[in-house]
Amino acid sequence: MTAELVRGQNHPLPQVRLEIRISAGVPVLAGATLGDENGTVHGPQRVAHPGAPTLSGVEVPRQAAAEHRLAVDLSAVPEAVHRVGVFLALPTGTTGPLRFGAVPAPRTAVHGPDGTEIARYTVSGLDTEAALIALELYRRQGVWKIRATGQGYAGGLPALLADQGLPEADTLAAAIHGTTNPGPTAAYDHGTHRANDTHRANDAVRNPYDTPAPAEERTLGGPIDYSHPRRPRHTAPAPPPPAASPASDGQPAPPVAGDAVGWSMEERLYNQVWGMFEDLTRTTAAYRSAVDFADTRLEKDLDQALADPRARLGDGNAAVREAAQTRRDQLAGQARAALDRDLAQLTAESEVVEPALPPAYARWDSPAWHGYRVPAEPPMALRLGDLHLPESLPLRIPLLVRLPLEHGLWIDSGATAMPEGSFADSAALRQAAMETAVALAARLLAVHPAGEFAVRVIDPAGAGTRALWPLTGAGVLAAPPATGAAGVTEVLERLTRRVDLVQMAVRGGAAGSLPDDVDTARQLLIVNDFPHGFDDRAITRLRYLADEGPAVGVHLVLVADRADAAAYGPLLDPLWRSLMRLTPVPDEHFADPWVGHAWTYEPALVPVGSRIVEQVLGEVAASLIKRK
Repeated sequence: MTAELVRGQNHPLPQVRLEIRISAGVPVLAGATLGDENGTVHGPQRVAHPGAPTLSGVEVPRQAAAEHRLAVDLSAVPEAVHRVGVFLALPTGTTGPLRFGAVPAPRTAVHGPDGTEIARYTVSGLDTEAALIALELYRRQGVWKIRATGQGYAGGLPALLADQGLPEADTLAAAIHGTTNPGPTAAYDHGTHRANDTHRANDAVRNPYDTPAPAEERTLGGPIDYSHPRRPRHTAPAPPPPAASPASDGQPAPPVAGDAVGWSMEERLYNQVWGMFEDLTRTTAAYRSAVDFADTRLEKDLDQALADPRARLGDGNAAVREAAQTRRDQLAGQARAALDRDLAQLTAESEVVEPALPPAYARWDSPAWHGYRVPAEPPMALRLGDLHLPESLPLRIPLLVRLPLEHGLWIDSGATAMPEGSFADSAALRQAAMETAVALAARLLAVHPAGEFAVRVIDPAGAGTRALWPLTGAGVLAAPPATGAAGVTEVLERLTRRVDLVQMAVRGGAAGSLPDDVDTARQLLIVNDFPHGFDDRAITRLRYLADEGPAVGVHLVLVADRADAAAYGPLLDPLWRSLMRLTPVPDEHFADPWVGHAWTYEPALVPVGSRIVEQVLGEVAASLIKRK
């Protein structure tokens, strides 16, 4: 049975030898890019196009045409290739259309070697785009799949190739266009087209810190840098991931922890988690799109039935309604079945990956924390919590962010979207927000070598004393929590001076000549009940630390209710926008960088009654004593 795909949907490929047929209505260029697991295309030699139509495992047409057939043998592509992108582009230098919105929607179909149609996809909803990635064949867990991508580029072929990671994209695009000699352009009414009323995955990356998000706010994700932060870029290929067990009977291979590229198991697990995040994002997008289509078709069928006077009377009306509802339920059921299939695979992968995560990535109830010892090297990333979508419960994806943190964190003690009965009053919510900050500080201390990470606290009114006990009781703070206006001033002056001196030392190439009283360890500043105890000068210093601190190892965790700072008006808006918002309770405010779903965030809290944090911080304190 042929799979009718919608944008973002994937489908397993039962064979590795394929023929991809394309029908565009007007002459177009067709080609393919061979990318690694991250989607990066390493040079023009990995691009099949009319001027170089044959690569290992891929053959594309030699000229522009309205109909194309591409031959693909996935067993013959290089081992380092994990993604094959099929692209289309409108020729330049002709009198033909310059955007896909003015031509019929391109149709694609994937066939097996015996001519059996496996899947088809119509790339609809285009407007100003002059080039697009229609399909992507990708390898996950040793199994090849097809994804209906439909990603368009208004900048044409140069923008498409640049997005694939090719540094000389303009030159290569010009060469590709220069090798084609399209036939006469088919007559077409350029003024007749349907406006694009759908958002493509990468049109605009929504801010994952909050929803809705102003356009100028920073984003999490986007193009992910998979290079290791502590190693230079290498020209040699990375070590291969662990081999997955071969699939049998056409079923996906059993999932394997660390089944991704990377220089270490830590890096492979990080990349694998991000791969799961993207897969869940896109399969959910496909499901929602299919259900929307089914609902739209139901409305259209009912409208057509009501427009026919004969169908309004007697039993005909009920029969038409029942038939339309049945069609809608069949379409929605097929979409749900595809989603459930993907969720089952991702759940199986999660059940293998979660127990293998190192402490920096693991939940507090993970066995990774038992037998904890202070590490010799800092981690490459940190778990801030979990993310989930309503269609995929109980599957949760770890929220991992790279270290050092590029942005400060804001733990919102004024969150309003709380589960019913979670907190009796705002005081309890503020307490929970501070406990969230303490759990985060404990994790950061635990995953860094002794003495390489320090935590300071500003608690002007002493309201966080109870929540801070795990840190103060273990004696792991760099200094007692600062209270009162004088304490606020002293800590901010100390950290501001550190930022200034380190910046000057780095610029002058004299990083080793810092004064003895400057703590070179990375610093985390927790500020409770902001802006209580802050005057205008203190707020200016805090904004300076938020902007300049991360680059030189000073990071900020702000525990605050934004409403408490309303008196400052727009003065603090840049501060809030520069921080990544977290909540002490589950809250739907994160947006992924691919589609922009609203994800529910859950903080990484310590289970009730657990003493794991006290045990871990005891080890940290003992290591600090030995170091002195």
